Amino acid sequence: MTQTYAGPLPSPDERRRLREHHALTQAQVARRLGVSRATLRAWERGRSTPSGPRHEAYARLLTDLAERTASQSSAASPPPPRAPEPPALTPAQAFDALYAFCAPALVRQTYLLTGRRELAREAVERAFQLAWQRWPEVARDRDPGGWVRATAYEYALSPWHRFRPRYRTPEPPPADPADRALLDALLSLPASYRRTLVLYDGVGLDLPELAAETEASTPAAAGRLTRAREAVAAYVPELADPAALHRRLAELASTERLRADAPTTVRTVGERRNVFWTRAAIAFTVAIIGATALTLRSAPTHYEAPIAPAQAVRGVPVAPAMGPLSKAEQDLRAKLRREQSNGPDRLAPDPG
Repeated sequence: MTQTYAGPLPSPDERRRLREHHALTQAQVARRLGVSRATLRAWERGRSTPSGPRHEAYARLLTDLAERTASQSSAASPPPPRAPEPPALTPAQAFDALYAFCAPALVRQTYLLTGRRELAREAVERAFQLAWQRWPEVARDRDPGGWVRATAYEYALSPWHRFRPRYRTPEPPPADPADRALLDALLSLPASYRRTLVLYDGVGLDLPELAAETEASTPAAAGRLTRAREAVAAYVPELADPAALHRRLAELASTERLRADAPTTVRTVGERRNVFWTRAAIAFTVAIIGATALTLRSAPTHYEAPIAPAQAVRGVPVAPAMGPLSKAEQDLRAKLRREQSNGPDRLAPDPG
Protein backbone atom coordinates (compact mmCIF):
# COMPACT_ATOMS: atom_id res chain seq x y z
CA MET A 1 0.00 0.00 0.00
CA THR A 2 1.45 3.36 -1.09
CA GLN A 3 1.68 6.05 1.52
CA THR A 4 1.15 9.63 0.27
CA TYR A 5 1.92 12.87 1.98
CA ALA A 6 -0.37 15.22 0.01
CA GLY A 7 -1.78 16.48 3.27
CA PRO A 8 0.19 16.80 6.47
CA LEU A 9 3.79 15.81 6.34
CA PRO A 10 5.10 12.94 8.50
CA SER A 11 6.89 13.52 11.74
CA PRO A 12 10.42 14.96 11.62
CA ASP A 13 11.91 11.61 12.70
CA GLU A 14 10.12 9.86 9.81
CA ARG A 15 11.40 12.42 7.33
CA ARG A 16 14.97 11.88 8.46
CA ARG A 17 14.52 8.09 8.50
CA LEU A 18 13.30 8.00 4.88
CA ARG A 19 16.23 10.11 3.72
CA GLU A 20 18.82 8.00 5.58
CA HIS A 21 17.22 4.74 4.43
CA HIS A 22 17.93 5.66 0.80
CA ALA A 23 21.43 6.97 1.64
CA LEU A 24 20.61 10.55 0.70
CA THR A 25 22.50 13.43 2.23
CA GLN A 26 20.93 16.69 3.33
CA ALA A 27 22.78 18.47 0.56
CA GLN A 28 21.29 16.17 -2.12
CA VAL A 29 17.71 16.57 -0.85
CA ALA A 30 18.12 20.34 -0.44
CA ARG A 31 19.42 20.60 -4.02
CA ARG A 32 16.36 18.68 -5.35
CA LEU A 33 13.95 20.90 -3.42
CA GLY A 34 15.79 24.10 -4.20
CA VAL A 35 16.30 25.08 -0.57
CA SER A 36 19.32 25.50 1.65
CA ARG A 37 20.70 22.81 3.95
CA ALA A 38 19.84 24.91 6.96
CA THR A 39 16.19 25.02 5.87
CA LEU A 40 16.06 21.25 5.31
CA ARG A 41 17.76 20.68 8.67
CA ALA A 42 15.09 22.83 10.34
CA TRP A 43 12.32 20.82 8.61
CA GLU A 44 13.78 17.49 9.79
CA ARG A 45 14.17 18.78 13.35
CA GLY A 46 10.63 20.20 13.48
CA ARG A 47 11.75 23.78 14.01
CA SER A 48 9.84 24.98 10.91
CA THR A 49 7.25 23.62 8.45
CA PRO A 50 7.32 24.11 4.63
CA SER A 51 4.40 25.85 2.98
CA GLY A 52 3.14 26.49 -0.50
CA PRO A 53 5.16 25.00 -3.41
CA ARG A 54 7.89 23.89 -1.05
CA HIS A 55 5.33 21.86 0.94
CA GLU A 56 4.09 20.13 -2.20
CA ALA A 57 7.58 19.37 -3.51
CA TYR A 58 8.71 18.01 -0.13
CA ALA A 59 5.52 15.90 0.09
CA ARG A 60 6.09 14.42 -3.40
CA LEU A 61 9.68 13.56 -2.49
CA LEU A 62 8.66 11.83 0.73
CA THR A 63 5.91 9.92 -1.10
CA ASP A 64 8.41 8.70 -3.68
CA LEU A 65 10.83 7.57 -0.96
CA ALA A 66 8.04 5.77 0.91
CA GLU A 67 6.98 3.90 -2.28
CA ARG A 68 10.53 2.80 -2.96
CA THR A 69 10.86 1.60 0.65
CA ALA A 70 7.62 -0.41 0.38
CA SER A 71 8.70 -2.03 -2.91
CA GLN A 72 12.05 -3.01 -1.45
CA SER A 73 10.39 -4.54 1.60
CA SER A 74 7.98 -6.61 -0.53
CA ALA A 75 10.77 -7.82 -2.84
CA ALA A 76 13.01 -8.96 0.00
CA SER A 77 12.53 -12.59 0.97
CA PRO A 78 11.76 -13.32 4.60
CA PRO A 79 14.80 -14.46 6.58
CA PRO A 80 14.99 -18.18 7.31
CA PRO A 81 13.94 -19.18 10.80
CA ARG A 82 16.84 -19.40 13.19
CA ALA A 83 17.55 -22.69 14.81
CA PRO A 84 16.94 -22.72 18.54
CA GLU A 85 20.13 -22.24 20.49
CA PRO A 86 21.12 -25.11 22.75
CA PRO A 87 20.72 -24.40 26.44
CA ALA A 88 23.83 -23.07 28.11
CA LEU A 89 25.69 -25.49 30.36
CA THR A 90 26.28 -24.70 33.98
CA PRO A 91 29.93 -24.60 35.17
CA ALA A 92 29.52 -27.99 36.86
CA GLN A 93 28.06 -29.56 33.72
CA ALA A 94 30.82 -28.14 31.54
CA PHE A 95 33.48 -29.40 33.96
CA ASP A 96 31.90 -32.88 34.08
CA ALA A 97 31.82 -33.03 30.28
CA LEU A 98 35.50 -32.08 30.04
CA TYR A 99 36.41 -34.63 32.74
CA ALA A 100 34.48 -37.43 31.06
CA PHE A 101 36.14 -36.66 27.72
CA CYS A 102 39.75 -36.21 28.88
CA ALA A 103 40.27 -38.05 32.17
CA PRO A 104 40.39 -41.72 30.99
CA ALA A 105 42.94 -41.09 28.24
CA LEU A 106 44.91 -38.70 30.42
CA VAL A 107 45.34 -41.31 33.16
CA ARG A 108 46.79 -43.76 30.63
CA GLN A 109 49.17 -41.13 29.24
CA THR A 110 50.37 -40.21 32.72
CA TYR A 111 51.01 -43.88 33.44
CA LEU A 112 53.43 -43.94 30.51
CA LEU A 113 55.29 -41.01 32.07
CA THR A 114 55.59 -42.42 35.59
CA GLY A 115 55.09 -46.19 35.40
CA ARG A 116 52.89 -45.90 38.52
CA ARG A 117 49.17 -46.48 38.38
CA GLU A 118 48.22 -44.71 41.61
CA LEU A 119 50.41 -41.71 40.87
CA ALA A 120 48.88 -41.38 37.39
CA ARG A 121 45.36 -41.32 38.84
CA GLU A 122 46.36 -38.88 41.58
CA ALA A 123 48.06 -36.51 39.13
CA VAL A 124 45.00 -36.37 36.87
CA GLU A 125 42.64 -35.78 39.79
CA ARG A 126 44.83 -33.02 41.21
CA ALA A 127 44.99 -31.37 37.79
CA PHE A 128 41.20 -31.41 37.44
CA GLN A 129 40.77 -30.14 41.00
CA LEU A 130 43.02 -27.21 40.16
CA ALA A 131 41.05 -26.68 36.94
CA TRP A 132 37.78 -26.58 38.90
CA GLN A 133 39.34 -24.10 41.33
CA ARG A 134 40.29 -21.86 38.37
CA TRP A 135 37.34 -22.78 36.18
CA PRO A 136 36.57 -19.27 34.83
CA GLU A 137 40.14 -19.10 33.52
CA VAL A 138 40.20 -22.69 32.20
CA ALA A 139 36.78 -22.40 30.53
CA ARG A 140 37.97 -19.43 28.46
CA ASP A 141 41.22 -21.14 27.49
CA ARG A 142 41.72 -22.04 23.83
CA ASP A 143 42.42 -25.69 24.77
CA PRO A 144 41.04 -26.63 28.22
CA GLY A 145 42.13 -30.24 27.73
CA GLY A 146 45.69 -29.14 27.01
CA TRP A 147 45.67 -26.96 30.13
CA VAL A 148 44.69 -29.93 32.30
CA ARG A 149 47.16 -32.22 30.53
CA ALA A 150 50.08 -29.87 31.13
CA THR A 151 49.14 -29.53 34.80
CA ALA A 152 48.85 -33.30 35.25
CA TYR A 153 52.22 -33.91 33.59
CA GLU A 154 53.92 -31.31 35.77
CA TYR A 155 52.51 -32.90 38.92
CA ALA A 156 53.35 -36.44 37.83
CA LEU A 157 56.97 -35.59 36.94
CA SER A 158 57.65 -33.67 40.15
CA PRO A 159 60.89 -34.94 41.77
CA TRP A 160 59.39 -34.65 45.25
CA HIS A 161 57.39 -37.87 44.85
CA ARG A 162 60.55 -39.90 45.47
CA PHE A 163 60.52 -38.76 49.11
CA ARG A 164 56.97 -39.97 49.75
CA PRO A 165 56.85 -43.34 51.56
CA ARG A 166 54.13 -44.76 49.30
CA TYR A 167 56.22 -44.17 46.16
CA ARG A 168 59.60 -45.41 47.39
CA THR A 169 58.98 -49.01 46.40
CA PRO A 170 58.43 -49.91 42.72
CA GLU A 171 55.05 -51.12 41.52
CA PRO A 172 54.52 -54.51 39.86
CA PRO A 173 55.54 -54.29 36.19
CA PRO A 174 53.25 -55.31 33.31
CA ALA A 175 52.77 -59.06 32.83
CA ASP A 176 53.69 -59.05 29.12
CA PRO A 177 57.50 -59.04 28.59
CA ALA A 178 57.15 -56.76 25.54
CA ASP A 179 55.15 -54.24 27.55
CA ARG A 180 57.65 -54.48 30.39
CA ALA A 181 60.54 -53.81 28.04
CA LEU A 182 58.82 -50.78 26.50
CA LEU A 183 57.96 -49.34 29.92
CA ASP A 184 61.55 -49.85 31.11
CA ALA A 185 62.80 -48.08 27.99
CA LEU A 186 60.47 -45.14 28.65
CA LEU A 187 61.44 -44.85 32.31
CA SER A 188 65.13 -44.89 31.42
CA LEU A 189 64.71 -41.64 29.47
CA PRO A 190 65.08 -38.21 31.10
CA ALA A 191 61.79 -36.66 32.14
CA SER A 192 61.82 -34.05 29.36
CA TYR A 193 62.57 -36.65 26.65
CA ARG A 194 59.90 -38.97 28.03
CA ARG A 195 57.31 -36.21 28.02
CA THR A 196 58.22 -35.19 24.47
CA LEU A 197 57.93 -38.76 23.21
CA VAL A 198 54.56 -39.36 24.87
CA LEU A 199 53.12 -36.09 23.59
CA TYR A 200 54.27 -36.63 20.00
CA ASP A 201 53.97 -40.40 19.48
CA GLY A 202 51.36 -41.08 22.15
CA VAL A 203 49.02 -38.10 22.11
CA GLY A 204 49.68 -37.03 18.50
CA LEU A 205 50.70 -33.39 18.87
CA ASP A 206 52.66 -31.74 16.09
CA LEU A 207 56.00 -30.05 16.68
CA PRO A 208 54.72 -26.45 17.21
CA GLU A 209 52.12 -27.62 19.72
CA LEU A 210 54.69 -29.88 21.37
CA ALA A 211 57.16 -27.02 21.69
CA ALA A 212 54.50 -24.72 23.15
CA GLU A 213 53.36 -27.23 25.77
CA THR A 214 56.89 -28.18 26.84
CA GLU A 215 58.00 -24.51 26.82
CA ALA A 216 60.83 -25.14 24.38
CA SER A 217 61.72 -24.01 20.90
CA THR A 218 60.69 -26.10 17.93
CA PRO A 219 64.29 -27.21 17.11
CA ALA A 220 64.85 -28.18 20.74
CA ALA A 221 61.63 -30.21 20.82
CA ALA A 222 62.59 -31.93 17.57
CA GLY A 223 66.03 -32.78 18.98
CA ARG A 224 64.53 -34.26 22.13
CA LEU A 225 62.13 -36.34 20.08
CA THR A 226 64.90 -37.68 17.86
CA ARG A 227 67.13 -38.64 20.78
CA ALA A 228 64.24 -40.21 22.66
CA ARG A 229 63.32 -42.37 19.65
CA GLU A 230 66.94 -43.43 19.23
CA ALA A 231 67.19 -44.42 22.91
CA VAL A 232 63.97 -46.47 22.75
CA ALA A 233 65.08 -48.12 19.50
CA ALA A 234 68.41 -49.04 21.09
CA TYR A 235 66.56 -50.64 24.01
CA VAL A 236 63.81 -52.26 21.88
CA PRO A 237 65.06 -52.59 18.27
CA GLU A 238 61.67 -53.53 16.79
CA LEU A 239 60.30 -50.08 17.78
CA ALA A 240 62.64 -48.12 15.47
CA ASP A 241 59.65 -47.41 13.19
CA PRO A 242 57.63 -44.42 14.53
CA ALA A 243 54.36 -46.05 13.44
CA ALA A 244 55.17 -49.19 15.41
CA LEU A 245 56.17 -47.09 18.41
CA HIS A 246 52.89 -45.19 18.26
CA ARG A 247 50.90 -48.43 18.11
CA ARG A 248 52.82 -50.02 20.98
CA LEU A 249 52.39 -46.96 23.19
CA ALA A 250 48.63 -47.09 22.65
CA GLU A 251 48.56 -50.82 23.41
CA LEU A 252 50.65 -50.43 26.57
CA ALA A 253 48.40 -47.69 27.89
CA SER A 254 45.20 -49.60 27.10
CA THR A 255 46.23 -52.94 28.63
CA GLU A 256 46.46 -51.51 32.15
CA ARG A 257 43.21 -51.16 34.07
CA LEU A 258 43.40 -47.52 34.96
CA ARG A 259 40.29 -45.80 36.23
CA ALA A 260 39.52 -42.29 37.36
CA ASP A 261 36.98 -41.28 39.98
CA ALA A 262 33.64 -39.74 39.12
CA PRO A 263 33.71 -36.01 38.28
CA THR A 264 31.41 -35.18 41.20
CA THR A 265 33.88 -36.85 43.57
CA VAL A 266 36.77 -34.88 42.13
CA ARG A 267 34.89 -31.61 42.46
CA THR A 268 33.80 -32.39 46.03
CA VAL A 269 37.31 -33.36 47.15
CA GLY A 270 38.76 -30.26 45.53
CA GLU A 271 36.22 -28.00 47.23
CA ARG A 272 36.90 -29.62 50.60
CA ARG A 273 40.63 -29.16 50.14
CA ASN A 274 40.13 -25.50 49.27
CA VAL A 275 37.97 -25.01 52.38
CA PHE A 276 40.58 -26.73 54.55
CA TRP A 277 43.47 -24.61 53.29
CA THR A 278 41.37 -21.46 53.51
CA ARG A 279 40.54 -22.17 57.14
CA ALA A 280 44.17 -23.08 57.85
CA ALA A 281 45.31 -19.78 56.36
CA ILE A 282 42.73 -17.88 58.43
CA ALA A 283 43.80 -19.71 61.61
CA PHE A 284 47.47 -19.02 60.90
CA THR A 285 46.73 -15.35 60.28
CA VAL A 286 44.74 -15.10 63.51
CA ALA A 287 47.60 -16.78 65.42
CA ILE A 288 50.11 -14.31 63.97
CA ILE A 289 47.86 -11.38 64.89
CA GLY A 290 47.36 -12.74 68.43
CA ALA A 291 51.08 -13.30 68.95
CA THR A 292 51.81 -9.80 67.70
CA ALA A 293 49.20 -8.28 70.00
CA LEU A 294 50.52 -10.23 73.00
CA THR A 295 54.07 -9.12 72.24
CA LEU A 296 53.01 -5.49 72.02
CA ARG A 297 51.05 -5.81 75.26
CA SER A 298 53.83 -7.42 77.29
CA ALA A 299 56.80 -5.60 75.82
CA PRO A 300 58.48 -2.97 78.10
CA THR A 301 57.66 0.63 77.37
CA HIS A 302 61.03 2.09 78.53
CA TYR A 303 64.64 1.07 78.58
CA GLU A 304 65.83 -0.92 81.59
CA ALA A 305 69.56 -1.19 82.06
CA PRO A 306 70.71 -4.75 82.57
CA ILE A 307 71.98 -5.79 86.00
CA ALA A 308 75.73 -6.23 86.02
CA PRO A 309 76.93 -9.69 86.98
CA ALA A 310 78.29 -10.16 90.51
CA GLN A 311 82.05 -9.91 90.98
CA ALA A 312 84.27 -10.86 93.90
CA VAL A 313 85.77 -7.90 95.89
CA ARG A 314 89.49 -8.27 96.39
CA GLY A 315 92.00 -6.48 98.69
CA VAL A 316 89.74 -6.18 101.79
CA PRO A 317 91.59 -7.17 105.01
CA VAL A 318 90.21 -9.95 107.11
CA ALA A 319 88.38 -8.84 110.26
CA PRO A 320 90.52 -9.67 113.33
CA ALA A 321 89.22 -11.96 116.00
CA MET A 322 88.29 -10.62 119.45
CA GLY A 323 91.21 -11.02 121.89
CA PRO A 324 91.67 -10.28 125.65
CA LEU A 325 91.05 -6.66 126.77
CA SER A 326 93.98 -4.49 127.79
CA LYS A 327 94.19 -2.74 131.18
CA ALA A 328 92.93 0.56 129.69
CA GLU A 329 90.02 -1.15 127.95
CA GLN A 330 89.05 -2.92 131.14
CA ASP A 331 89.05 0.40 133.06
CA LEU A 332 86.94 2.03 130.34
CA ARG A 333 84.42 -0.76 130.48
CA ALA A 334 84.15 -0.55 134.25
CA LYS A 335 83.71 3.21 134.03
CA LEU A 336 80.88 2.90 131.51
CA ARG A 337 79.11 0.46 133.70
CA ARG A 338 79.32 2.73 136.72
CA GLU A 339 78.01 5.83 134.95
CA GLN A 340 74.35 6.48 134.44
CA SER A 341 72.78 4.95 131.38
CA ASN A 342 71.51 8.35 130.11
CA GLY A 343 71.82 12.05 130.92
CA PRO A 344 74.26 14.90 130.27
CA ASP A 345 77.01 13.24 132.19
CA ARG A 346 77.15 10.52 129.58
CA LEU A 347 77.26 12.99 126.75
CA ALA A 348 79.79 15.40 128.27
CA PRO A 349 83.44 14.43 127.73
CA ASP A 350 85.58 13.61 130.71
CA PRO A 351 88.84 15.55 130.55
CA GLY A 352 90.49 13.24 133.00
